Amino acid sequence: MQDKQRILTGDRPTGRLHLGHYVGSLKNRVKLQYDYETFILIADVQALTTHFDKPALIKDSIFQVAVDNLSAGLDPSAVTFIQQSQIPAIAELTVLFSLLVSVNTLRHNPTVKSEAAQYGYQDLSYGFLGYPVSQAADIIFCRADLVPVGDDQLPHLELARKIVRRFNELYSAGLKEPKELLGPIPRLKGLDGSSKMGKSRGNAIFLSDSDETVAEKITAAKTDPARVHKNDPGHPDICTIYSYHQAFNAERHEEIFEDCKRGAVGCRDCKRHLTSCLNRQLLPIREKRRHYEANLHIVRELIMEGSKKARLIGDETVCRLKQAMSLDLENMN
Repeated sequence: MQDKQRILTGDRPTGRLHLGHYVGSLKNRVKLQYDYETFILIADVQALTTHFDKPALIKDSIFQVAVDNLSAGLDPSAVTFIQQSQIPAIAELTVLFSLLVSVNTLRHNPTVKSEAAQYGYQDLSYGFLGYPVSQAADIIFCRADLVPVGDDQLPHLELARKIVRRFNELYSAGLKEPKELLGPIPRLKGLDGSSKMGKSRGNAIFLSDSDETVAEKITAAKTDPARVHKNDPGHPDICTIYSYHQAFNAERHEEIFEDCKRGAVGCRDCKRHLTSCLNRQLLPIREKRRHYEANLHIVRELIMEGSKKARLIGDETVCRLKQAMSLDLENMN
C-alpha cells in the first residue's frame, strides 16, 4: 500500500545544473522530499532528442545531474533516482500512447514550438516532435500523483491527462490523472539579461562553479544599461543583478533596492555583495559535491537501485494496461 502521494520530477542530462534549476526546482525538491514519495527521473532518452550527436556528454551528465541533486540536499535514503533509458515500460507506453495523439496536437504544442525555435529546427524529428508523449509515459509508468511544473510545462501535463482520459474511455484501464504541483517556481534571468538562464546559452552560474568563477561571472554580468556613473539613480527592477539579490539575498534585497534607486550603492559594490552571498550559499553544496565526486560508485549504485525499483513498478503498470487492452494473452481467461 502506497502511504504517501508520489511525485515524478527530473532533469535532462545535457550538462550540469545551474542556479536557475536550483531556484526553479531543486530547492523545492529538497523541501518536499520527506512529505512525498519522490522519483527523480534522469531523462537521458529525451536528452537525445536534441543532443543525439553528443552521447559522451549525456553519459557524463547522467552522473553530474545526480550529483547536483544530491549536493543541493536531496537525501539518497528518501528519494529514488531513475535512469529513463533503463525503464522498458517508458518506451513501451510511449508507443501505445502515441497511437492516441495526433501529429497536429504535437505540432501545436507551445513548448515544442518554443524549443524547436530555440534549437533552430525546421524539419522536426519523430522523437523531438513526440517527446511530450514520452513525458506522459514518464508520469504514467510510475503512476505519479503529482508533477511539479512551471507554466511552460503545463501543456505537457495536460496532454498526459488527456491521454489518461482517452485510455480509460477506450479500455476501462483505471488510470489516475496526474495533477500539477504548483509552487513558487520563478524563472531566473541569464547573466546576459535574457529572460532565462540556460545551460547552452553561456549565461549561467553552475552549482559546481568555484568561488573564483562565480566572482568572474558576476563581474561580467549585465546591469542597468541606463546607469553610467556610480551615483546615478538606478533601476533595480530591470537589473539582472538585483533579480539575483531577490532570489538569494532575502535579508538585504529591499535595502539594496532603495540604495540602488537613489544612487547610494554602485554596480561594482552591488556585485561584490552578491558574489559574497552566493558563495556562502554554494559552500555546503560544493562540499557535498566533493564527497560524491570522490565516490561516484555511490552515485552509480543509487541510480542502478532506483532504476531497478522503477522497472518493477513500470512492468506492473504495463501488465495492467495490456490486460485492459486484451493484449496480455498469457494472463487472459
